[in-house]
Formats: sequence, structure tokens, C-alpha cells
Amino acid sequence: MRILATDLDRTLLPNGSWPPDPGAIDLFNELTERHGVLVVYVTGRNLDLAENAIKEYGIRYPHMLIGDVGTSIRKYEQGTWATHGGWEAHIRQTSPRWDAQAVRAAIRSVDGISEQESEHCSAFKQSYYVDHARNETVLQMVDELVKGKFDEVIVYSYDSQSGQGLLDFLPHSATKQTALEYVADEHGVNKTDVVFCGDSGNDIFPLTAGFSGVLVRNADEQLVKNVKQATDTNPALRVYFATGGFKGLSGFYTSGVIEGAYHYGLFHDD
Repeated sequence: MRILATDLDRTLLPNGSWPPDPGAIDLFNELTERHGVLVVYVTGRNLDLAENAIKEYGIRYPHMLIGDVGTSIRKYEQGTWATHGGWEAHIRQTSPRWDAQAVRAAIRSVDGISEQESEHCSAFKQSYYVDHARNETVLQMVDELVKGKFDEVIVYSYDSQSGQGLLDFLPHSATKQTALEYVADEHGVNKTDVVFCGDSGNDIFPLTAGFSGVLVRNADEQLVKNVKQATDTNPALRVYFATGGFKGLSGFYTSGVIEGAYHYGLFHDD
């Protein structure tokens, strides 16, 4: 078994400022079915927003959904979603000091941030919008108030569409990386047989964790820089940068996912 895992917004979904290739999503759906790969969506979206994306863009249902930036895992079987209770128990056991409300209280006085809407927060995820122009100062203050106190990981990313910074506090055992490692281990799949595709800052962990990484052509410039630095430090990392031109596709969004899957042999022409 091999796994194709992909972020949604501006990775699999063509919802950025770059032009998408017509028919790329239909091709993705057809190729994943034909080659029998296990499809996993790895996203910051919650279940409702992931469902909205599936319906709006016509992407296939995945076998598994890693949602809420890695803090939830669901299986999709026979037309219904099932919450992975084992993952929640794992988080509580491995991050015993995690407390979302305590994190919230600790940073209440920080200027330059505003709490995200309730649907973007949960027992395992505390999220904020950040004035990107002030992000260095904000992150320094956040580190002083929070770092190391709550078994947390602090993830900052930049939304190129809105111009806002996005700040997530998660249990250190519940990120996109650790959730995907959990799914791979559960299915007995080696990390190199997991292809992970991403485009933005919160994809840095799985892209540099030993999976077979893919950056779509429209990936955030800072992410590209950080990933290249990681590969310079550790040449054993497997990362592919989609460039376009493959099978007449642009390399943006879904087309970059397809290009990367072919590069690693998940897809092939018989």
C-alpha cells in the first residue's frame, strides 16, 4: 500500500491567484482510483469546511481526513465519517499538559492578534489571526508567554490570499506531521511510501519529516526557502518541487500534486 496525502487549500484546491488547469481535478480523481492509492487529506479545515471543499470543487472523498491542522482524524467508509477515537486518546496521553483555555488566557494581553472564529478552535486547537507586518514581535512575545509550558507546538503561516498571518497552538503530539505518521503506522506503510503535498507554512513539518515531499509550483516563497534549507542540512530528505510542463500541466495546485505523484511512482502510465 502507498499513501497520497495532500493539503487542501491552494494545494489540491485551485483557490489561489494562479490559473488552474481545466480538468486537473477530474484527472486526480481518476488517477487515484485507477492506481488504488490510499488518499488522505491533511488540512487546517474542520469537517464542515472540508465537506464544503469536496462539494464545491468536485474532489473525491478521501479514505481519511486529517483535519484541524492535525488535531482530528476521521475515516470515510460507506458514505459516512467516523471519528478516530484512538487518535484523541493518543493526544491526551502524549501531551498531558495541553490546555487550550490556559493558552488562551496566557496570551490575552498580546497586541497584534485576534482569536479566530469558534469553528476554527477546539479542545486541541487554539487559533489566531496575526498582523503579518508585526509577526516577529508577536511571535517573540508568544514564545515568552507560552513556549514549553503546555506541551504545545506553535505554528505560524501566512495566507497569501488575505494577507493575514495565521497562528495555531496545538498539542506537540498533534500536528499534520504526527497525525500522518500515526496513519502511516496504523496501515503499516513506510514513511518513504507516503507522498505528502503542500504549499504553505504549516506544511513545513510533514515536508521535512522523512515522507516523500512535494511542493506545488505555487508554494509560498518562505516555505520553499525553509524546505531548501532543510534539505541542504539533511540531504537524505526527499522533496520534489513541481515546475510544470509535465503532461502539459502547469504544476499549480492539483497539477503539482499529480506531477509529484508521478515523480515518486504512485501514478504511472501502463
